[in-house]
Amino acid sequence: MASKKSKDIAETPELADEAWVSVIQKMDETYADLVHYQVEIERKNLELEQTQGFLDSVQSAMNDVLIVCDKQGVIQQVNSALEQLTGEQADRLIGKPFVELVAQPYQSKITAIQNQLRLTPVRDCEVELMGHEGSVPLAMNCSPRKDKRGRMAGMVMVGRPLGELQKAYKELNKTHAELKLAQERLIQSEKMASLGRLVAGVAHELNNPISFVYGNMHALRRYTEKLVTYFNAVGENSSREELRALRENLRLDRAIQDLNSLVAGTMEGADRVRDIVRDLRQFSSCQEAEKTLFDFNHVIKTALHWIIKESNRPVQVDLNLPPQLMALGHSGQIHQVIVNLIQNAVDAMQQQPQARLELSAGETAERVWFTILDNGPGLPEEHLSRVFDPFFTTKPVGEGTGLGLSISYGIVTEHGGKLSLHNYPSGGVMVRLELPKQVPLTAHQEDRNG
Repeated sequence: MASKKSKDIAETPELADEAWVSVIQKMDETYADLVHYQVEIERKNLELEQTQGFLDSVQSAMNDVLIVCDKQGVIQQVNSALEQLTGEQADRLIGKPFVELVAQPYQSKITAIQNQLRLTPVRDCEVELMGHEGSVPLAMNCSPRKDKRGRMAGMVMVGRPLGELQKAYKELNKTHAELKLAQERLIQSEKMASLGRLVAGVAHELNNPISFVYGNMHALRRYTEKLVTYFNAVGENSSREELRALRENLRLDRAIQDLNSLVAGTMEGADRVRDIVRDLRQFSSCQEAEKTLFDFNHVIKTALHWIIKESNRPVQVDLNLPPQLMALGHSGQIHQVIVNLIQNAVDAMQQQPQARLELSAGETAERVWFTILDNGPGLPEEHLSRVFDPFFTTKPVGEGTGLGLSISYGIVTEHGGKLSLHNYPSGGVMVRLELPKQVPLTAHQEDRNG
């Protein structure tokens, strides 16, 4: 049949030409498809090479360690950061169980990480890898690597060496501790500077009750000598008439009447000395104590008394305080704040012919407040926003550190209070201090009260 068909084709040249044209067309189409596929393959290969080169450059640029493992924890890929850490090339690391790179105390943690990855990624897990210079702590993030079906095919781990972070953290802690110590020293230095300005007034304040006690003790000693003389006479069995005459001569009746007043006066003077010493210790103490309720009126009066006693010129004081006023905080620290505020007000009135100071206090539902108003010249507007800045002062060089208001502002803020300052419309500067007046309720107490 084939020979017959060939014979038929040969006998019809037109049919033969058409067949060959069809074959050539098919061959051309096939060749064109092959060329197209070759071009596509080359393009895809170029894209793969570019992608691989991009990924390699990204991995090489990473400072963090990159490790890719299969489900069994066998290393499949690493980056140059791990090579540098371990001192081994990638071809020696690939195929190793990842756990062999982990320091012994942390190897059990790797098993826990693999189990956890089936449920959720692991974040900031601290492990130590064995480096060529010893163990290196890492903060490791681990994520599951899944195949096209969504099944877990392995894990990807990225670790950041903690050495630099720990070093930076330690340096930050050290700097913070130094700043905190410097702040405490500045506070104590300013407090001692304020205390030094008050020494003269306090010395005078102590001298009065001590002189009173001293005089009373001299009187008591004289009365004691008289009583000893009288009782010696009683012990010698002197007659009644002799004892009566001796009693009149020694004026024992008057001495006995004076004893109670002398003892009471001595006790009063000693109590006054004790109160002054207590206030001084409270003011100069640098130890932090728990915030407690304290007599705000007493702190105001003591601070005012010290400053006015020490002042080298008369100051008219208008004091408007309620009968009782309690505040919450460290009484010694608040005492320092009020001393600074009053001292600044007195210093601002140095050029006034008649210095006048108005001190008022009161309370609202949640706070106690205290205001100081002087009749000085006030402050320029450009200074008002800077008065609480450290080392800012309007006083001449050598007369102010510029720390008083800054430290006072910090103390009041730490107490949960407010400290503000503004020029008064009629002249002078008004300073307002606000403090909490009760201990804040805990969540449990609020729930119970609710």
